[in-house]
Amino acid sequence: MSSVLIEVCCGSADDVIQAKLAGADRVELNSDLFHGGLTPTIGSLRVAKRETGLPVMTMIRPREGGFCYTAAEFSVCMEDAKALLAAGADGLVFGFLHEDGRIDLERTRALTQLALDAGKEAVFHRAIDVVPDWREAIDQLAALSVTRILTSGQEPDVSYGTDTVRQMIAYARGRIQILPGAGITLKNAARIVQETGTDQIHVAVHRSMWDRSVENNRAIYYGGCLYPPEDRFSMIDREAIHSIADQL
Repeated sequence: MSSVLIEVCCGSADDVIQAKLAGADRVELNSDLFHGGLTPTIGSLRVAKRETGLPVMTMIRPREGGFCYTAAEFSVCMEDAKALLAAGADGLVFGFLHEDGRIDLERTRALTQLALDAGKEAVFHRAIDVVPDWREAIDQLAALSVTRILTSGQEPDVSYGTDTVRQMIAYARGRIQILPGAGITLKNAARIVQETGTDQIHVAVHRSMWDRSVENNRAIYYGGCLYPPEDRFSMIDREAIHSIADQL
């Protein structure tokens, strides 16, 4: 296992510091891991780099709920990517799909080129796990010179997708790196490495920490408490607002 590169999925600068102390080789920095990881702040990247010196891949994802973005959302992705690269990011992690689940090549090319022009890495994340044809996707991403693909083998947990990950690695033939992740734990890491033949893994293992500053009023909540569906997101209902405005 000592020859296997370990990338740790982090949700804060403190996560990166702890990952460094744990012996991580590389990290993926996000915000809002509850929603699968969204774009991190410039501050968290700068502190992570300053305190650890680890290679930091920064997520570029403007919202939860799928990967087919509006024009404005994609513009946000581009601006965030430029800012994060300028602040010291070692790579960009992203995924753009069309409504039918196939890769949005134009947008993927734009982010990939942005990273490569800066001498950094381009990583296509687990959006690969919902494409209809992963072989076609690997061919497309390799042709765009994407550095790496993060995947669970199109299963909810990579421990169930090791056969597919092994096939992906074989099919890629060194044209692009395949990074297995999702559900890797101390109990199954060695098996996953053995069954896939990978030389790198992506792990996300967290523990609960206490912040007792809110205990004076336990009736107050600051966020949602339901597990959110992954296939939807909220946007202003223009027609409804217009109707309200007319009524008023």
